[in-house]
Amino acid sequence: MTATSTAPPAPVAATETLEKRSTETIPLSERRGRPLHLAWTWSSPNLEFATVFVGVLATMAFGLTFWQAAAAILLGNGLAALSHGILSARGPKVGVPQMVLARVAFGFRGNVVPATLMSVMAGFGWFAVNSVSAAFALSALTTLAPVVCLLAVVLVQIGVAALGHDLVHLFERYAVIVLAVVFAVVAVLTFAKADYSVVPEQPAGMGGFILAAATAWGYSAGWNPYATDYTRYLPLGTGRAAGWAAGVGLFLSTTVLMLAGAASFFIPGATSDNPTEAFTSHLPGALAQVTLLAIALGAICANIINVYSGSMAFLSMGFTSLARRRAVVPVAFGVVGFFLAWGGLADAGHAYESFLLVISYWVAPWLAVVLADQWVRRGEDVSGVLHEKSWTNVGGLVAFIVGTVVSIALFANQAVYAGPVATALPQLGDLTPLVGFVVAGALYLLIPRRSLQTV
Repeated sequence: MTATSTAPPAPVAATETLEKRSTETIPLSERRGRPLHLAWTWSSPNLEFATVFVGVLATMAFGLTFWQAAAAILLGNGLAALSHGILSARGPKVGVPQMVLARVAFGFRGNVVPATLMSVMAGFGWFAVNSVSAAFALSALTTLAPVVCLLAVVLVQIGVAALGHDLVHLFERYAVIVLAVVFAVVAVLTFAKADYSVVPEQPAGMGGFILAAATAWGYSAGWNPYATDYTRYLPLGTGRAAGWAAGVGLFLSTTVLMLAGAASFFIPGATSDNPTEAFTSHLPGALAQVTLLAIALGAICANIINVYSGSMAFLSMGFTSLARRRAVVPVAFGVVGFFLAWGGLADAGHAYESFLLVISYWVAPWLAVVLADQWVRRGEDVSGVLHEKSWTNVGGLVAFIVGTVVSIALFANQAVYAGPVATALPQLGDLTPLVGFVVAGALYLLIPRRSLQTV
């Protein structure tokens, strides 16, 4: 195997307008960037209405008081940010996207399963959700038809993602300035107007708290499979700083906006068929208009990340010919995502809660396997298996599948399906992510793993 270089970082390479690399290991001579930039990269995509709505769900759908919702949000986001920081910290050392790094735990071909789920979640699922949010915000601001606004939003998103890594970082870094200022003002006004003494008509028990924490975790941990995509170009030796910046940026942005969403439920105000317009109804006229613009910009920031990382996951399945034409994949994702989002314009927000929980259903066991593998192989050089097609590690895929299937079959609590445990004990809410994480992680530690020395 090739040992990981411990030489001092090479001179920082110049910023690229069009990214030349794909899923291969980034050479030391092309390393560039500063770890601090990860804070902005992971703040911008969360300063949007989809984040706010997670907080709204905690109070409106799950029946929590503000303080109960706040505790659930802090718990869910704290755990997700911790794992995000741990994963992000490996980027400078390994120099590959997260779904390529996951080959160590799942094997080259076994990794196709989670990579497919990641591609669908990021490139299509989140793309549609955020594009609809941005389109409605622009429509409310300009009075243009939502489909026209949707087309404009999609064009910007796929354009930046197609150009690649450096432009993605640059876009997020400058967008966060506008987004942070606008949403800070909105959050302060929302917190000031909320009546925290209000108790929901149907107070929730432990089940509501678990659902709220799982939903917050599902939203924030949904970024975990993207982690090293944005740290793989950093110089050697910057991993710890990158991990802190990524984790803190994710935690602060998601937590503040989710808390604002939870508080907004307790503010009397006019309603609207346009969900983003309804959220801004309690704001002064000019600020409401600026907020609508920020909602659109935040959704675009999120989808640039989604499309770029979705394409990285897709390419990690081993499409060698497409890897040489990396920019084609984000464009294809954007076209399909546009039509999915178009179909969602007529029923915006429907099943958003279920979408977040379903994300957590597969991310939790995937994360458990990846973290367990990282722990048992700590200190080992994994570079020799990252691009080796013959590398197999059946235990990873088995643990992932068993953890996912068992947790969903027994504990899922959805309208379309409720497991026997959820049916018998509905007061527990939805324990699927927690059970999936524990089962998959424990199984991976118990099942014999292939040694890196056999490559």
